[in-house]
Amino acid sequence: MELKVQPLQIKAGKFKIVLNPEDAKELGVREGDRVQLKDHSYLTAVVETGDMIPKGTVGVYQECCEKLGQVCPLAVNIVPTSRPSSVGFIKKMMDRQKLTQEEIYQIVQDIVRDNLTEIEMSAFVTTSYIHGMTTDEVEWLTRAMIDTGEKIEFDTHPIMDKHSIGGVPGNKISLLVVPIVAANGLLIPKTSSRAITGAAGTADLMEVLAPVEFTADEIKSITEKVGAVIAWGGATNIAPADDKLIRSEYPLSIDPRCQLLASIMAKKGAVGADCVVIDIPTGAGTKVPSIQEGKKLARDLIELGERLGMSVECAMTYGASPVGRTVGPAIEVREALKVLETMQGPNSLIEKSTALAGILLEMGGAAAKGHGKEQAMETLRSGKALKKLKEIIEAQGGDPKITHTDIKPGEHRAELASPADGYVIEFDNKRIVEIARIAGAPIDNGAGVWIHKKKGEIVKKGEPLITIFADKNWKLTNALKSAEKDFPLIVEGMLLERVQTFRVV
Repeated sequence: MELKVQPLQIKAGKFKIVLNPEDAKELGVREGDRVQLKDHSYLTAVVETGDMIPKGTVGVYQECCEKLGQVCPLAVNIVPTSRPSSVGFIKKMMDRQKLTQEEIYQIVQDIVRDNLTEIEMSAFVTTSYIHGMTTDEVEWLTRAMIDTGEKIEFDTHPIMDKHSIGGVPGNKISLLVVPIVAANGLLIPKTSSRAITGAAGTADLMEVLAPVEFTADEIKSITEKVGAVIAWGGATNIAPADDKLIRSEYPLSIDPRCQLLASIMAKKGAVGADCVVIDIPTGAGTKVPSIQEGKKLARDLIELGERLGMSVECAMTYGASPVGRTVGPAIEVREALKVLETMQGPNSLIEKSTALAGILLEMGGAAAKGHGKEQAMETLRSGKALKKLKEIIEAQGGDPKITHTDIKPGEHRAELASPADGYVIEFDNKRIVEIARIAGAPIDNGAGVWIHKKKGEIVKKGEPLITIFADKNWKLTNALKSAEKDFPLIVEGMLLERVQTFRVV
């Protein structure tokens, strides 16, 4: 059927077209079916139907227009087509049947090419969550995620890398770990994520100091020049299936174990990592609630690393409290820079950063066994780590002269005062993150939460528990109201809620 084209200046996230219901009926297609644009055989579009499109016309979303060319054609021929074979492989998973390596590769390839609908992607994610995958299948999934994207190959080895499972606010340690490792002569191309549900991802933090969007070739070049990079992985085509899977997981609030393993190791494999340390925070409110669960995850990661030719070590860390006292882009960077410049700062930040950096130094042969943390601490104390971070900032296009005092939090601020004397006996990580996000983090660099009192610390009535920062006053108002309604910290003796007697009149 030949239809006139009506360009729609809307991005839909998929190659989609919109048909008038009568035209769809004549073609024999329903919403969610595929059609082939006959004159452009390389492109398959997903059908939507809607009365907004006149009969005899096809609405073409922006991505589809871009695929067709700079200017959409005046008319296109449309014919119905079948679903990709990977849909059948997903159904096979749902029936608890094991997949072959070729079938898993086809699923990942169709994910990367946007050949699967949101429902089909959700089916894959949900089935992975419910039924899981065998060790072989996880390896094949990881390899497929690596092979369907760009890869960086370095001439110098070993290549070092680190990853945190996440779930802990204020986990700014990459700003210390990366320069410590690079200052000791090892290469560490750190590709990081932006915050999805948190208040600041590593890429959000580094962007306060320098640009973070680079191609794979630029990441390689910067790493070879100064020994390291801290870049946003989403700007590259490295393991592109991962970001698409994460978008499908987000509405369901699930993180299938098999896809978590593949996600971590695919990104490390794509940058050519030889040695990887993985931070597994455990404790209340984290993704890994117990040491036992953490050890099981560590074994799985180490085994997958061996299959992929990588040396992996895991560090179990305390995650029931934020790292440092800041949560939010600018104030986290300020805190990290102050440690690099003066060695003054939260012990939790210094200890965790040097411990993980020390493991990498030992794995890479830059420190003797058992002396990595000591060497990492000396690299930090001597100023070598600060000097290296300035080199990285400059190589990425930032100002190497920046200091922690140059970084200012949001101009609007408010304090949440303690309602009673006593000790802080409970600390809610998730609430701290929620408050920071309501204040504007991570989109607004200056937004965030400064924590004055952590678990176990004494506080007087009226003293500030936290300070909330925001770039916009209305966001500060909303964040403070949220904090006052549901306190993120509990002080012993404070009134939690008043329950009154209800009398029937």
